[in-house]
Amino acid sequence: MNKSILTEDWTVVLLGFIIIILSLSGILLSTPEFSWATAEDLTGKVLSGTNLLNILIQLVYVLAIAVIGAGLTGKSVVGVLKVFPVVYLLTIVALVIAGSSQAKALNLEAVIFSLIIGLLIGNLFKLPQWFREALASEFYVKVGLVLLGTSIIFSDILKAGSLGLIQALMVVVSVWYFSYWVCKKLKIDSELTMMLSSAVSICGVSAAIATSGAIKGDSKKLSLVISLVLITAVPMMVFMPYLAKVMGLSQEVTGAWLGGSIDTTGAVVASGSLVGETALKISSIVKFSQNVLLGIAAFAISVYWTYTKHPSAADGESKPTLKVIWERFPKFVIGFIAASLLFSFVISPELATAVKAPLKNLQGFWFALAFTSIGLETNFRDLLHRDSKKPIYAFLIAQSFNVVITLVIAYLLF
Repeated sequence: MNKSILTEDWTVVLLGFIIIILSLSGILLSTPEFSWATAEDLTGKVLSGTNLLNILIQLVYVLAIAVIGAGLTGKSVVGVLKVFPVVYLLTIVALVIAGSSQAKALNLEAVIFSLIIGLLIGNLFKLPQWFREALASEFYVKVGLVLLGTSIIFSDILKAGSLGLIQALMVVVSVWYFSYWVCKKLKIDSELTMMLSSAVSICGVSAAIATSGAIKGDSKKLSLVISLVLITAVPMMVFMPYLAKVMGLSQEVTGAWLGGSIDTTGAVVASGSLVGETALKISSIVKFSQNVLLGIAAFAISVYWTYTKHPSAADGESKPTLKVIWERFPKFVIGFIAASLLFSFVISPELATAVKAPLKNLQGFWFALAFTSIGLETNFRDLLHRDSKKPIYAFLIAQSFNVVITLVIAYLLF
């Protein structure tokens, strides 16, 4: 193991902005094609020489980023060179499956297939320890989160109306505290309580990762929360539009309900599109409004955790210092906020539009890589272990409350 040059969070900020700067400079990757409906489409489009070359170029690009990240953080570069291509190939398989017309008809996201493929391989085969050690799911998610900041344009949200922001704030606060209360009633440990509450109330996986970074959380607990988020997202995005239709809700109310209740952005977009253009627009605005709160929430959780856990007590201090708070703050959130500010107020709308699609492709791909890795790291026995039952109950109870309270707020506001 080499000595680290930078922490993982600062490395992620650096690499995220290298990707952004390269894109703004005109170095843009051709987005590989994964959509297909027939065998002819599959062989003629997805498996064509041109598309396979684009996939190979993308592999070289993201592998270079992963290798640099390993070098800066002191991890095994050799391990990354051995394992990353395998994770990449499995992720490509997931994207091809998700690109089929059947999968699109069911509105299933690529990350769902990434997770499933990873879980199957990780549980059906005994992976060597060196392979598992080279997996870097949190690193991949954090890179994706920095890039996600480029799509959070404050002016778009404000122009679309303040109601989305008002609802996002009301939902986040009420659901977070309810989830926290349920976890405490079930005597769930503090780390898992914080991650679970943030995941349910803010924006699912992204919030869980940010919270884990703020409290230096356990990776197994984080994997449990992420798995719960993704597993519940599928039935929610399928059945909630149907329930909205049965209840006779307007597209505005339905969109606000979907955007505030469903934890993953992709699932929100998929479910909103099932209802209509207006529902899709409102659901995206509400979800993006919650995403904007991610940085604020991460900072608040970092401060709260530092003061309640008194990490500097061993040094004889009665209260933690600003230095300790800064050390605990997840630095990759700074990259997320900086990217959002850059694309909101600095670069021209024309340039932002030109790089939007390639950056979104890379953002989604880093997330897909992360979920493949999470699946490979996760053991079903851990998820079904007796100690996991209470967190599962807490998550389901909190998510049910989220669905109900968000519907009430959406109905009142929209």
